Amino acid sequence: MIDPGLQNKCALITGANHGIGAAVAKALAMQGANIFISYFREDCPYSAKELQEAKEAGVGGDCFFRAMQQQSAESVLDNIRSLGVKADVWESDLGNPDNIPKLFDRCETKIGPVDVLVNNHTYDVLETFDPAMASEEYRWFGEYNVQLTTAKIIDETFAVNTRAYTLMMKEYLLRYLKRNTRWGRIINISCDAAHCHEANISYAASKHAIESYSRSAATEMGKYGITVNILSPGPIQTGYMTPEMVETISRQGPLRRVGEPADIADAAVFLASEQARWVTGQLLYVGGGWRMHQ
Repeated sequence: MIDPGLQNKCALITGANHGIGAAVAKALAMQGANIFISYFREDCPYSAKELQEAKEAGVGGDCFFRAMQQQSAESVLDNIRSLGVKADVWESDLGNPDNIPKLFDRCETKIGPVDVLVNNHTYDVLETFDPAMASEEYRWFGEYNVQLTTAKIIDETFAVNTRAYTLMMKEYLLRYLKRNTRWGRIINISCDAAHCHEANISYAASKHAIESYSRSAATEMGKYGITVNILSPGPIQTGYMTPEMVETISRQGPLRRVGEPADIADAAVFLASEQARWVTGQLLYVGGGWRMHQ
C-alpha cells in the first residue's frame, strides 16, 4: 500500500465549491489532509428560479454550469468533515489582492499553516478578436455567446487567473520560510487551452502565463524544499458541456469519453504526495490523450 504522506497536512484549495476544486479537496481529505477551501460567486445573468430548475434538470450547459458556480460550499465541507478531518471555508474574491493574505490568515487560524497549495480558481469570459465570431449568428458549440475582447475583460481575466495565482505563491513562500520547514507542495491548475483557444483568447493567455510563473517558482523555491507543478486538464465535465458537446468530444478523444473532476483530483494527490518528491517544474496533461506532449 502506498502512503502519500499527507496525513495531518494542511491543504488550501481555491475555487472549491464545485467541480475540480471540490474533487481535489475531497481526494486530499481522503488521504488524511485537513482542508481549507475558498470560492467566489460572480454576478449571474440567471434568476434564482432558472438556476434551481437547471440544477434539478441536471443537463449540462451554461445555466447548469452557473448553478454549480453559485452553490455555497456547505455540502463540500460536510462531505470532507465526514471523512474525519478538519475543514473550513472562506468566500472571497481573489481578484482583490488584499484578500490573499487574509485567506492565509483565516486558514492558519482555523486549520493551520499551509503545506499544500492548490490554485484552482478561474475566471472565464468567452471573447475573440474576430467580429464575425462576436455576431448574433455565432454561438460557440451552439450554446455560448462570444464577445469582442476589451481592456476590461483582459484585465479582469488576468487579475484572477494570473495575478492571484502569482500572489498566492508569493504569500505561501513568505509564510513557509517563517516556519523554517522543508516540505511544501504547490499545484497550479492550468488548461490544455493554454496553447491557444478559439473564442477564449484571454483565458488561454492567462493560463499560459500561469505556466510560466509556475516554472519560475519551481526554479526559485526548490532550494527550500518546495515542489511546484502544473496540472493541465483536458475537457472536464464540470457542468458546462451540453450533451451534444459531450458526444462530440467523446468521439474525438483517444479514450472516447470526457473527463470528470475526479480524474484531475487523483493527479493532484500524486503531485502533492511524497511519491512526487522528485517532480517539480513540470506540466502534466490530464486529458485522456486530448493533447499529447510533442
